Amino acid sequence: MVELVTGHAGKAHATAEQAAGLNAGILGLDDYVLDVHDKFKITVVSANKVTIGTGELVMQGRHVSQGTPEDLIVTNGSQGQKRNDLIVCRYAKGSQNIESAKLVVVRGTPTTGTPTDPAVNTTSPLDGGTTYDMPLYRIPLNSIAIGTPVPLFNVLKPMSDVWDSLTPVTGQVRMPYSDRYITLVRVGRIVTACAYITLTSNFNQTSNVSVNETIPKGFRPSGDSRAVMRGTDNSGATSFYLYGTADGKMVLNGTGYTSRFVGISGCWITA
Repeated sequence: MVELVTGHAGKAHATAEQAAGLNAGILGLDDYVLDVHDKFKITVVSANKVTIGTGELVMQGRHVSQGTPEDLIVTNGSQGQKRNDLIVCRYAKGSQNIESAKLVVVRGTPTTGTPTDPAVNTTSPLDGGTTYDMPLYRIPLNSIAIGTPVPLFNVLKPMSDVWDSLTPVTGQVRMPYSDRYITLVRVGRIVTACAYITLTSNFNQTSNVSVNETIPKGFRPSGDSRAVMRGTDNSGATSFYLYGTADGKMVLNGTGYTSRFVGISGCWITA
């Protein structure tokens, strides 16, 4: 039967289950730490104690808040053995359907070989699960020493960041051998380049020739890729590529002739 949740009914009727369903529908069915407070920052205090900072998270639609830092005890490691422990946020539904959440250290199995993570509870409360674990950190132990904790969660960025990432940003780079400019448009990390311009000088069968023009900051390709812009005219006589690197420098390959109208296009990923 349909029920109006966000409306006055003259009696208490909105449930935590309905709120969780709304959160999961908007934020998704994954688990997230929200981008506020300390984001559950971890600090290793000693060989058997860590501190988890403040934060907010959403696990399977359930909102969990940590308003003050919390100390957790890690069982001492064993001499000559390795172990992986997990710090999880555990949801539980007990008798009379009372629900709770707490931070728990799930102890792994010591081994002289390569340690594996301990098993956790994975049946979502949205699917009827009464215990569910959201992993936050892996705690590697080598003998009696705690290693560097490994974050296992995703941070969900606010809608304002999403809005910014979808807002187009425009720029331009001057075309070598021309007095015209190539238009650059960045949406998120994707940059497109386009232009229909006239060349003012010839260049013939250039091969990896460095040019003075540079791609402006904010539009340069990531370090593991490069910008690629191709130019051609209707006759096919003019055909070239412009390659740009992460520091904005460009090289030119190909052939171009004075007064030719050239179409230029390109696309790449920024840092």
